Amino acid sequence: MKTNKKFQLSIIDILSFIALFISNNVSAQKSGITRTDLQKHNIGIPGHETVQSRIDFEPHTAFGKHSHPGEEVIYILEGSLEYQIEDQVPVILHAGQVLFIPASQIHSARNNTNAKASELATYIVEKGKPILVLKK
Repeated sequence: MKTNKKFQLSIIDILSFIALFISNNVSAQKSGITRTDLQKHNIGIPGHETVQSRIDFEPHTAFGKHSHPGEEVIYILEGSLEYQIEDQVPVILHAGQVLFIPASQIHSARNNTNAKASELATYIVEKGKPILVLKK
């Protein structure tokens, strides 16, 4: 019996993709932080784009130190979040408040409450660079 190797590879590729997708979702659920990309557009500055994402934090979760290859503007949608930017004093923001993070500034975010918190993050970044760089 002759088999179609292309078809077998396609099935393997599909199953591998599904396994990767499931493991990424499980990992995101374990951390308690979910990122949903909402839109991405070129802007008038050559080589730059804007990306907008919703970040949801379950109670008592944190996103460690990281930076972005451009500016970040944060709007708190619900709850409250604590931000630490470089060596500055941490700031706690509540729903309706905003925060500007300059390009390449190392920062972190933490939900210290018993309630869910969410932010709308707008990034103005260089195209082709990773949107997020974790601090080692």
